Amino acid sequence: MKHIKLGTQVFATVASALLVASCSKTHSTPSEPQANKSNKLTAEYQANWASVKQHQTPQWFLDAKFGIYFHWGPYSVPAHKTEWYSIWMYREGHPIREYHEKTYGSLDKFGYKDFIPMFTGEHFDAQEWAALFKQAGAEFAGPVTEHADGFAMWDSDLTRWNAKDMGPKKDIVGEMSKAIKAQDMKFIATFHHQWKYAWYPTWDENTDAGQAEFADLYGPKVPEGTFVMADKPTNPLPDKQFNQDWLARVVEVVDKYQPDLVYFDNKMDIIDEKTRLKFLSYYYNHADKNDQEVVVTYKFHDLEPGSAVLDLERARMSDTKSFPWLTDDSIDWDSWSHTSEPNYKSSNRLIDFLVDVVSKNGRVLLNITPTAQGKILPPVRKRLTEMGQWLNQNGEAIYGTSPWTIYGEGPAEVVEGHLSERQNKDNTEKDIRFTTKGDALYAIVLDWPTEPVKIRSLRTLDKAIKSVSLLGSDEKIQWRQTDEGLIIEPPTQQIGKHAFAFKLK
Repeated sequence: MKHIKLGTQVFATVASALLVASCSKTHSTPSEPQANKSNKLTAEYQANWASVKQHQTPQWFLDAKFGIYFHWGPYSVPAHKTEWYSIWMYREGHPIREYHEKTYGSLDKFGYKDFIPMFTGEHFDAQEWAALFKQAGAEFAGPVTEHADGFAMWDSDLTRWNAKDMGPKKDIVGEMSKAIKAQDMKFIATFHHQWKYAWYPTWDENTDAGQAEFADLYGPKVPEGTFVMADKPTNPLPDKQFNQDWLARVVEVVDKYQPDLVYFDNKMDIIDEKTRLKFLSYYYNHADKNDQEVVVTYKFHDLEPGSAVLDLERARMSDTKSFPWLTDDSIDWDSWSHTSEPNYKSSNRLIDFLVDVVSKNGRVLLNITPTAQGKILPPVRKRLTEMGQWLNQNGEAIYGTSPWTIYGEGPAEVVEGHLSERQNKDNTEKDIRFTTKGDALYAIVLDWPTEPVKIRSLRTLDKAIKSVSLLGSDEKIQWRQTDEGLIIEPPTQQIGKHAFAFKLK
């Protein structure tokens, strides 16, 4: 039975999520997430940093290198410019506000809520989507569970504004959870709903966002002129009720769908520290009780290092890190959701990005962009299929690998920093990335070699190279070790169109 009250927030009882265990962990605290636990601990996690830092990154995540998720919601309906349509449509003077009023009318007559009935999703097919993700080579996948817009993509007892009761009238999270797990992938749920605080102009009664009957969608009243922004502190901070609702929604998804990974967008630092810790301790204890190995990701400094896995956005590291990390990026250069004028990245760019990230102890979470009707368009499918074909041939050099002494060599330099990916240039055959597994070292050349490959990093090795082969090819590779490095002659037959992995033993 759903407990819904119009115009107010109603919270499910999550007392179990807020309990603090009386006993504490007994072993030392790592400075960064480490490998899988060697022995299952019986003590419960407490809601403090020292305790939750005892949680260690599971082996499945260390081995997994590629995941897929998707921004899909009412913001997919206008399909105009960006998934941030829902905030910019209310911002006076913004081009999206002008577009909205010309296209749909004034905001007191047609607000964001009015896109929900148009978010039909009639072509959504969880089994087919999951099969496509598996074909693409993904090892973990899932939906954006709730974006900043306040619309829950699961069958929620906490809010009437959910995909089971409105819009597509399907439990998107629930259906994807079953389908993804049936494909032997790990299921992930991503949360962005801390952004909802001051996302809408709830002070402005000239828009539907300021009308009391819709407060359970648009959020609490905030001072006039207050908007949440990525580059500015939030003032005032959310109150206790907002914090409770934030926690209740995440706990509800954990309890109903058992995600293997919970991802948080940035701005989580506006949530009270105690509330963030309550979630971590609850999720880690919940996983232990269910014999489940789980991961939490965070951005910037929203959680303390060692308590979860660091995630970057549209960015990558310039060098190898000693700790496992994640980066999430979109298949579209400009938007995280479907737009009428998409700007897709090439398959080659996506594959090179994956190789570079993996060589530095990272993993890629690639976002795709379904239409409001639930279609994954042919250009997106083509890129996923080509990534899958490449991984089918070269996955040995990606899955289950570890970084080498250095990540690689070549002229390409990576610019670090939030949203910096556009500044990084395409790679060439001069760029080489390394991974290792067992007694093999993989040298992945990021374009087809038209001249001898000279790997200068292999000038001196503790052990002599015994063989060199090219993954996906039966051709005998010609090579020699010199004082200048390992010299590999270009193969006579090109296999594939993207990066090329030489296996050295």
